[in-house]
Amino acid sequence: MAASPGLADLSRLYQTEFVRSARAVGVLWAVCTLCFAIIQVVVLVQPSWVGTTQGPMGLARPSGTLGLFEVCVESDWPVPDCRGGLSSLSPLPSFQSVAVLVGVSLWAVWTSVLCLCLFRFCSAATVYKICAWLQLTAGFCLALACLLFPDSWESPEMRSLCGESVGSFSPGNCSVHWAYILAVLGVLDAAILATLAFVLANRQDALLPPDAKEGENMWSRETRRKRKTASLHRVSSPSRLLPPPRCRGGNRTMKAQEVLEIRTAVPDFGLMFRSLGVP
Repeated sequence: MAASPGLADLSRLYQTEFVRSARAVGVLWAVCTLCFAIIQVVVLVQPSWVGTTQGPMGLARPSGTLGLFEVCVESDWPVPDCRGGLSSLSPLPSFQSVAVLVGVSLWAVWTSVLCLCLFRFCSAATVYKICAWLQLTAGFCLALACLLFPDSWESPEMRSLCGESVGSFSPGNCSVHWAYILAVLGVLDAAILATLAFVLANRQDALLPPDAKEGENMWSRETRRKRKTASLHRVSSPSRLLPPPRCRGGNRTMKAQEVLEIRTAVPDFGLMFRSLGVP
């Protein structure tokens, strides 16, 4: 039963609005993916995973912060005194595994950013799925890093900065700073972005308008019908069913047939002149 014109127009309007909203969500997802990649760089390089807290009055404590690659202690100079650094690409001995996990997470999320260029060469559903799995990998590695970091607090660097009361999951005289909190938020961000990418990938078939889908199905059916007709025509062709002619009677018979064909093909000029009255 054919749909009424009003219902068809309403369905087309809903389809157009759905396409626009899906594109807007895809652009927002791409922007959030780029922001997540920048957050990963900040989390890796900033020495603000752990910082000292203020002690009781009259008790002097060293003030500073600690990251994956360096420990910074405040001094009389405006610039803090830092040991280590990202330039040497050598993390602190107690946080090497954490730095490796954060590095793998950084690689995965920046690879997903580069995969955005594949929208010009591959289908959107394939690109969304690739990016979703990369973002899941980035979130998983970052979550492991956030769990292993407190377990590595019992280290000489933490003891020199936070006192002798430092232990696993016990920061002593220190507390977690904004870089560690940003890493935890990055795990949630990766989970949300990966879920949204999977949803967008599964809804790509619904983004095509109904007319395009119907035309594509009709074209595929017509192509299959033409191929089937052509194959049947090749099979049932008489040139394929009849055997090739054979030479009977040897070479002499074949030559006699060729001479006879040549004679019948040459016209009789004498008969033509007599018919015209020429002696």
